[in-house]
Amino acid sequence: MSTEPDDRYIVGPVLKALKVLDAIAQKGHPASLTTIATELGLPKTSVFRYLRTLSAAGFLTYDANRDRYSVGIRFRALATADKSIQRLRECAMPALAEINREFNETTNLAVLAENHVVYIDIIESTRALRMQARIGSRDPVHSTALGKAILARLPLDERTQLLSDALPQRTLRTITQLKTIEKQLAEAATSGVAIEIGENEEGTMCMGVAILNETGYPVAAISISAPERRVTTEIRPRMIARLQEATTQISQKLASSQLQQLPVD
Repeated sequence: MSTEPDDRYIVGPVLKALKVLDAIAQKGHPASLTTIATELGLPKTSVFRYLRTLSAAGFLTYDANRDRYSVGIRFRALATADKSIQRLRECAMPALAEINREFNETTNLAVLAENHVVYIDIIESTRALRMQARIGSRDPVHSTALGKAILARLPLDERTQLLSDALPQRTLRTITQLKTIEKQLAEAATSGVAIEIGENEEGTMCMGVAILNETGYPVAAISISAPERRVTTEIRPRMIARLQEATTQISQKLASSQLQQLPVD
């Protein structure tokens, strides 16, 4: 079976604009309109529009004095974000795998993206009744234990901003009243764990703990998700303890990896 993309769904101008961006990134130094147009074999008028559009979006920077283009802030931010996410996954995966093996329940790793959490790693349970989340999918920050764990550790102004819009009702049990959510977050900040029962997915329970950087800022969160009936009063404390141990280890690994990447004088 062919894995080639279906040409019917390829947007020509977007593809050409990306080729222009890639050509400049590969250069490693500022380049002119003429140079890029010649290398790609595209009309200068078209390349000019792509360059201007990419510059307006922040993916390129235009130096008017030299009439040259180079990669912009947003392009560099994407590259940095990708490296940061990869480092986070590498630091978190051993702990997620260990917790998954111990309890045979789904373990998740997620980061904040505006007022949602995005799952960047999931290790599923082999048992029946698994969760619906998939890597790359998004859920509202207020209805997930992952999101609540992060919210509980955020500065007040950031948390207020994220909860300022109308909060969607994911299930009949989703809490959307700000006062009740704030009470939940205060409890999560005190106990170190956020718990939601059926707020994001009917019949499930999720426990989440934030991963903190060296300043105490929440950069991500991990969680255990399982059908509510499988999380007994006996096993719940063990799960919470393992999550808290894991986030401490992950935070230490992240700090260590950042130190190792510092330039040496």
